[in-house]
Amino acid sequence: MKLESVKSSVKSVGLPKTLADVGLRMANRAVLLKVLKGIRIETVDTRFLEPEQTYVGGFLDEATLRKFANDPRWELSHAFLDEALAKGDECYGFLAGNDLAAYGWYSNKPTTLDFKGLRLQFNDNYIYMYKGFTAPDHRGQRLHAIGMTRALEAYLHRGYRGIVSYVEWNNFASLKSCYRMGYRDLGNVLIAGVRGHYILRHDAGCEAYAFRVERTSNGHRTA
Repeated sequence: MKLESVKSSVKSVGLPKTLADVGLRMANRAVLLKVLKGIRIETVDTRFLEPEQTYVGGFLDEATLRKFANDPRWELSHAFLDEALAKGDECYGFLAGNDLAAYGWYSNKPTTLDFKGLRLQFNDNYIYMYKGFTAPDHRGQRLHAIGMTRALEAYLHRGYRGIVSYVEWNNFASLKSCYRMGYRDLGNVLIAGVRGHYILRHDAGCEAYAFRVERTSNGHRTA
């Protein structure tokens, strides 16, 4: 972390959290060490339902998504779409003319994480939100919050209890944004490992939501 970033972090979140963040970043240079803060939301905040008139929001069909695949601006690929759509995941997004302005993905099934050999398991009364994205030209319009809130409203109507997700413990800006939307903590998951050999720990708060990181066939057990 550069000195200016450290100063900014101290001003924003305080010295103890900044020191913990720096320590965690340094540890990750040698091993994978992540603390995932599980979060949940079960109530719609009506402040986050209406975007600017520029944007058209809704669940995007496969044909629409395929138009944006493999263009690096949208951070999608046909390989990702193949996997996500095959398991029934849905994408709530916003279009602005010919642009894909923002999107988030939603799943009711265990979902592969960015950490090789690991996936997230959760209570099937909830929907898991992942892979949130807002294009640079459309940031600052609260599209992530509005999209998530609209998706939450739709899933509540379908009979789900809410949405679960996670943010890395030291991603303070994202956590602040999530709390503003109405997310609340549900528990923490510790992941430590080297070359696919993992130690996984879940605190008691995760149990009520069956919120767990588990190994796939490629994940090696350490403890």
